[in-house]
Amino acid sequence: MSKTSSKTAKRTPAGKRARQIQTRQRQQAQAAARSVREARDDSSRRPVWIILGVVVVVLAVTVLYLIYQNSPSQQSQQNSTTGGSGYQHVAGQPGAGAPAPEFTLASASGGRVSLADFRGKNVLLYFQEGLSCQPCWDQIRDLEQNQAALKNAGVDAVVSITTDPARLIGQKMADEKLSTPVLSDPDLRVSRAYTANQYGMMGEMRDGHSFILVGPDGIIRWRADYGGAPDYTMFLPTQKMLADLTAERKP
Repeated sequence: MSKTSSKTAKRTPAGKRARQIQTRQRQQAQAAARSVREARDDSSRRPVWIILGVVVVVLAVTVLYLIYQNSPSQQSQQNSTTGGSGYQHVAGQPGAGAPAPEFTLASASGGRVSLADFRGKNVLLYFQEGLSCQPCWDQIRDLEQNQAALKNAGVDAVVSITTDPARLIGQKMADEKLSTPVLSDPDLRVSRAYTANQYGMMGEMRDGHSFILVGPDGIIRWRADYGGAPDYTMFLPTQKMLADLTAERKP
């Protein structure tokens, strides 16, 4: 073998290593370039995602706040008063000055009773929780024992409305020896019309403890819902209720 061939053979491995090194360097440079581009892309996108995330959070908080502010319980707390009775209560809707929604319901004593039957009189509607609420029946008893005070306050008649079946209400009335007309509203149609099912301990499935005075012309003169949070009043002395009626009644 010639000297020239020997030198070439010796140089070949070194050239190959050089090419491998150059290849690796190019690959490393390309990888570094990609990293720089990806970092640049990420940095350019990141503020957009941050802004979008902040917007979504703000909108969610705003929606939740509006729902909370417009919920019946929150409106009740905002508009609550203790009036002359000292008992916390609110005035739901429909309220004083609004026409009382008409109704015809089955009576616990038999037959059907309509709001129109009391046209020309001041009738006090008492929405209550029903069979499971003994204080509600005690309330009816207290109303019956204070009929003279009711008359002096201009109340001509009292009618109670609850959501239990008429037959069971009739049995309860007989057991309690009560005579006040109690009407059955099992599908809550009338209760919802008066939003009386917004103020009880059992949620919207039952009425709370609401008094609504309907005038001779069918216009609501006074309303007080005592059954709502946080106190969930299920009984108050008739004289206390009349103190609120006298102080808050609209002509």
